[in-house]
Amino acid sequence: MGKIIAITNQKGGVGKTTTSVNLSAVLADLGQKTLMIDLDPQGNATSGLGLEAGKKSVYEVLMDSCSMADVIEKSDWDRLFVAPSDIRLAGAELELVDVENREYQLKYRLKEIRDSYDFIVIDCPPSLGLLTLNALAAADAVLIPIQCEYYALEGVSSLMSTIQRVRRAINTHLEIEGVLLTMLDGRTNLGLQVVDQVKKHFKKQVYATTIPRSVRLGEAPSHGEPINVYDPRSAGAVAYRALGEEVLKRNGIKVKKKA
Repeated sequence: MGKIIAITNQKGGVGKTTTSVNLSAVLADLGQKTLMIDLDPQGNATSGLGLEAGKKSVYEVLMDSCSMADVIEKSDWDRLFVAPSDIRLAGAELELVDVENREYQLKYRLKEIRDSYDFIVIDCPPSLGLLTLNALAAADAVLIPIQCEYYALEGVSSLMSTIQRVRRAINTHLEIEGVLLTMLDGRTNLGLQVVDQVKKHFKKQVYATTIPRSVRLGEAPSHGEPINVYDPRSAGAVAYRALGEEVLKRNGIKVKKKA
């Protein structure tokens, strides 16, 4: 059964989509059949892997007009698949309001395909609305990216409160997969102070891997490629590969040599 990881933080600009795209690509490169679900109406994770929504997207899936299998597309890279998003998802929260069991729509749709994948990564929108709630209801665990900046922990308390409520009400098995420090500038005292602050707050839940601030990471999406393809020797590619290996080790999976 594939492990479902929701990547979320309602604070924008923390590297959530960058992490969704590149972690998915690295897991696939490490031998894991991986599905990335783009649940953000902006669709940046979809375009970041060189794809665009066709006639059907995750919107149709949530509206129960087609199955998840109907929208999944094969990427240009082995073992990496994408369930694309489009702008219509922006209206999905309103349309789901009157739907019975609205928080479970994604979970229901994933049941039929989750056994076909080793990992399913969900890129959530930068909010704690109904789309994110669907992701948390469907997920086994949450990965939280936190930017290494002055207000790093701002809003994280709200996210943690939401996770606690989800555990109590709709998904008792939801765990914290890990906390990822992103956009680290190791040359500044502030960046290093934030690392210490987050590690004191989350302790062992913080990944040993940190993602550096990187121009190449910013360039890769415009080429529709993950960083391990766009510039495999860059600091960003090295960091995300290390993160992928750390995720596998935390899940008891032996890390294979690069395929």
